[in-house]
Amino acid sequence: MDSQKDALQRIIATLANKNEELQNFIETLNHTLGRVQVNSTQVVSDLEEEFDTVYSILDEMKESMINTIKQETVRKSHELQNQLTQSTNALESAEELLEFANNALHIADEGEFTKAAKQIKDRVTMAPAFRLTMKPKATDNMTHLMVDFSQERQLLQGLKFLPVPRAPEIVLGDCLVIDNEVTVTWRIPVEDSKIDHYILEYRKTNHEGLPRVKDEQCWEVVDNIKTSEYTLQGLRFDTKFMNFRVRACNKAAAGDYSDPVTLETRAFNFGFDSTSSHLNLKVEDRSVEWDPQGGKGVDSKVKGKENKGRSGTPSPKRTSVTRSPAPRGARDRFTGESYTVLGDTSIESGQHYWEVKPQKDCKSYSVGLAYRNLGKFDQLGKTNTTWCIHVNNWLQNSFAAKHNNKAKNLDVPVPDSIGVYCDFDRGQLSFYNAENKQLLHTFKVRFTQPVVPAFMVWCGGLTLSTGLQIPSAVRSFQKTENGLGGSNSSISQQDPSTVHFCCKNVSSCFVDF
Repeated sequence: MDSQKDALQRIIATLANKNEELQNFIETLNHTLGRVQVNSTQVVSDLEEEFDTVYSILDEMKESMINTIKQETVRKSHELQNQLTQSTNALESAEELLEFANNALHIADEGEFTKAAKQIKDRVTMAPAFRLTMKPKATDNMTHLMVDFSQERQLLQGLKFLPVPRAPEIVLGDCLVIDNEVTVTWRIPVEDSKIDHYILEYRKTNHEGLPRVKDEQCWEVVDNIKTSEYTLQGLRFDTKFMNFRVRACNKAAAGDYSDPVTLETRAFNFGFDSTSSHLNLKVEDRSVEWDPQGGKGVDSKVKGKENKGRSGTPSPKRTSVTRSPAPRGARDRFTGESYTVLGDTSIESGQHYWEVKPQKDCKSYSVGLAYRNLGKFDQLGKTNTTWCIHVNNWLQNSFAAKHNNKAKNLDVPVPDSIGVYCDFDRGQLSFYNAENKQLLHTFKVRFTQPVVPAFMVWCGGLTLSTGLQIPSAVRSFQKTENGLGGSNSSISQQDPSTVHFCCKNVSSCFVDF
């Protein structure tokens, strides 16, 4: 009986998924049906306006063409209405079967349950919901019934509807998603020398598969594309997927859209966790800035305890301005000289990349990773649970990699923007010049728990860029580095606090502390 219940549960899940597909399809049909009427009305209006200018000659042709439009409208409406009726009936049948299947789960008698399960299985096999096509048999596009009178005034007796370009076909295998760019490639199924340009439309979505009518962002349009390929640049991938469709246009009309395609655009997205930030840090979703007036009014005894024996990040002079204590956030809000804020998303597996850009006048900052249980008095790089590179432009300039209160000076220029690459599974944290992808430093460590991006700021600010794919140059470099270091089997045997420092030459500059 348990196996039959499991089978019935699978049937129920299948029915529920099919119901959702049918509901989405019905919404598409209703939307398409409505658009057929709207677009039909629009082209009729346009046609009548053109006819009015030369009505004495075109009166007879006008009626003929309007009849053609009406026939096309009737044809499309009839096809869509039939599909709508079939889909509605199928949905009602599927819902009835789903309700019957759910009730069958509560049948206590084994014989009755077996009988009901067999009946459900037989009905599912014959259910109309699984025999319906989920593509509308007609589109809402009526542009193939438009005419352009500007070049045909002397040829009115031979006036016909303009030829409309065929719908392009997006070549999914040639589409490319890399370096936060998407290249879409398409072709015309039949050669058409009259095509003047293409229109590409795209939108972000978190739904895999075909676009949905409801709960979606509006299509964004790129017009006047002269080739059969286009690259969207500088994207931020804050959704899992993007939908694309394209249409061809000649001088007077636009053809049907291509079948839409969905490309995966997943990337690592996170922001600053304001509940963890030091009171002297002003935190927005993608930026953090030093605020010397933050945290005023904190008990002086606590401050004295925090500052005792600490000499890492310099403390700015305090003014006599008194402010009410700022509201405290989570228990792990940083304090003392730990001018720190964490990211709001943990990393538990996989490869991730983000970039950080400091303000030009920022006096001191750190960028790296930390375990979530970092103490509120701890400073980045001074514990065995934090890894970072630190830039100090105050009094004496320095650029160093830090971990477990040990530092290694980096003999490379400080970049304007820093790229951070984390391969959690391989235990690798690398820093890059975000502009030219020069490797700055690499830590290698076996992570024993999830990590979070971590940042320290004093007298300045940082801007965070996420939703970024791993740059191809970084990915290629990591493959090379992992290949060179593949023979070092001791990495997986080391204590979690062991760190490997690496500067320019990934094959020769590992130093154990």
